[in-house]
Amino acid sequence: MEPSEKNVKTDIREERWYAVYTRPKAEKMVFARLIDIGIETFLPVQKTLKQWSDRKKIVEKPLIPSYIFVRTWSKFFPKVYRTEGVVRFVNITGLPSPVTQREIDNLKLLVNSDAEVELVEELFERGQQVEVTAGACKGLTGELVSSGDRKRMLVRIESLNKNILVNIPVNFLKKLRQ
Repeated sequence: MEPSEKNVKTDIREERWYAVYTRPKAEKMVFARLIDIGIETFLPVQKTLKQWSDRKKIVEKPLIPSYIFVRTWSKFFPKVYRTEGVVRFVNITGLPSPVTQREIDNLKLLVNSDAEVELVEELFERGQQVEVTAGACKGLTGELVSSGDRKRMLVRIESLNKNILVNIPVNFLKKLRQ
C-alpha cells in the first residue's frame, strides 16, 4: 500500500473502489443487481472444474467468497446498501474503507490470467516485494513467499485482510525497490 493511501478518508467528491460484504453465495446476484442500477461493480471469479456423479463442468466461482467491489461516490452508498443481498460495506472506524486501485488492478490481472491461485487466511511475514515481468500476470505486484521447492507470490488485499497465493516461475519475477 502506498503511504499516501494508508489513511484515506472517504471523500464525497471522488469516486473510489469499496469492498462490499454480501450474504453467502449471493455475490453473482448482487453483482447483477448493482450493474442494473448503474453502479460500476467488479466480482473477481476463477474458473474451476466441478464434478458431479454424472458429469464435469467448468464453473466460475468467486475468488473471495462473499465480497464484491463497487466503484462509486459516498452519496450513492444508500443505493448500494438497499440492494438485496448486500450486508455491509467493509469499514474501519464505522466508515466504508476505500480499496486501492492497485489492489483492484492486481485482482483483475489474477482473474484474467491462467495462473493457479489460492485464497489463504494465514498471515505471512512481509517479504521481498516483487513484480511479474512476463506471462499472463505481467504487471502483478506482491511479495515473494517460498513454499518448499515452489516459488509463490503473495498478493495482499489489505483492505479485506486477505491473501492470495499465486504460483509464478521465479524467472518471471523482478525485485522492486523498497
